[in-house]
Amino acid sequence: MKKWILTLFAVLIAVFGYRLYKNEGKIIPYYFQLTKERVSMNADLQPPSQKEAHYVGSQKCRECHKEQYRKWSGSMHPKMIQDIKKDPQAVVADFSTLPKDADFNLSSVTYTIGGKFKQRYMIRKDFNAREDYVVGNYQWNVQTKRWQPFHSWHYWYDEAFIHDNKEVPTSRVCDGCHFTGFMSREKRVETGISCEACHGPGSMHIKKPKEYPVFVASQADPNRQNEVCLQCHMRNRDIRLKYKTIKELFMEVRDYPLGYEPGRPLVKYKLPAPFLCGKETIEFYANGEPKKNRTQGNEFVNSIKSHHGITCINCHDPHSLHPTAKSNSGNSLCMKCHGFGSAIGPHQKSLEAHTHHKRDSNGSLCVECHMPKVGRHTKRSPFTVRSHAFGFVTPKETAAYGLPPQTNACFACHKDRSLNQLQKELEKWGILGWDKQTTVPSELKK
Repeated sequence: MKKWILTLFAVLIAVFGYRLYKNEGKIIPYYFQLTKERVSMNADLQPPSQKEAHYVGSQKCRECHKEQYRKWSGSMHPKMIQDIKKDPQAVVADFSTLPKDADFNLSSVTYTIGGKFKQRYMIRKDFNAREDYVVGNYQWNVQTKRWQPFHSWHYWYDEAFIHDNKEVPTSRVCDGCHFTGFMSREKRVETGISCEACHGPGSMHIKKPKEYPVFVASQADPNRQNEVCLQCHMRNRDIRLKYKTIKELFMEVRDYPLGYEPGRPLVKYKLPAPFLCGKETIEFYANGEPKKNRTQGNEFVNSIKSHHGITCINCHDPHSLHPTAKSNSGNSLCMKCHGFGSAIGPHQKSLEAHTHHKRDSNGSLCVECHMPKVGRHTKRSPFTVRSHAFGFVTPKETAAYGLPPQTNACFACHKDRSLNQLQKELEKWGILGWDKQTTVPSELKK
């Protein structure tokens, strides 16, 4: 009898274990990450040896980390700043069509900034006897293949700079995020975003790798882990605005967290761009969705994924950056964790039942509904910046907050119908959006 009971108990355990693995097996690898105790937002997790270290450049990292270097080299990070004297092919613009009132020409350009969606051009101009640069008054829109005006003072702090591109040094607005080493040490150690931009200075580490580690985000608390990305991928304000005015910081304001290094608490170096639900700003629509690029962090920190401990590198390879805006992997990335029958959903029996669309249609792609294209890289660019809030914005919410209809996931495909018609279709499916605030509070309309 005892043997029979033990056998039955073993069978029940096996059945229960199998069902648990079948339903929750996808999230088991993330269990320890999701349940990890969060450290204080003020905690400094930077290895002590890095406090006295200096930046050495990615070639030193390559000697031991060949595979990581190979993947990183193929990404856009090292190409965010390129020296056109070393690589003339870095220029993607058609300079034969450069407008006559441009304050630069190809021969005066030292560095390019970007090149995937838009490209700007840095011209050498020293300030206070220190190496510095300014950005030309035109930028090349890669998406439209046209030149368009660029005003560097307006792009960040309209009241903090002289309204003349030739008087706005890149050391105040661009270099912190685009040159490795400049954010904390104000030295352009390496062009682009290289190893030490994410791992911190490595001079001690290359001498004794085991004794003197660098900061490794994947081994850190989820908050410190995300902050490596948020140092640049979050619209911000100068931390000194907590106790100084724009006028007091005139020509000295920074658009990057001056002094930050990976592992240090980002909250001590950066203020997120301000937003109040119902109030549209230069960077956000009234519901918090972004108008521009580089706003992933502003949305993500308020998302349910972030609250549960999911991090940027759970979805993006930190070296190759895949998947990217131009190359996502369809539903396979999302279904790596989510699955039908799982506690984290979807909570229907099939993809068609969840999406109300055919399996092979755009309407059944996770990113099209939960990460719609809501922002632009410039005011004249198409909508290509995807939301990182991971919710679902109903047509009613889009209308209530005054968002462009094109940013709505339903309207993006069904342009032949109004937002009102699309809302009625959702309601026929039983999607009422009770968990959404779909009207703007009257006190915030002022």
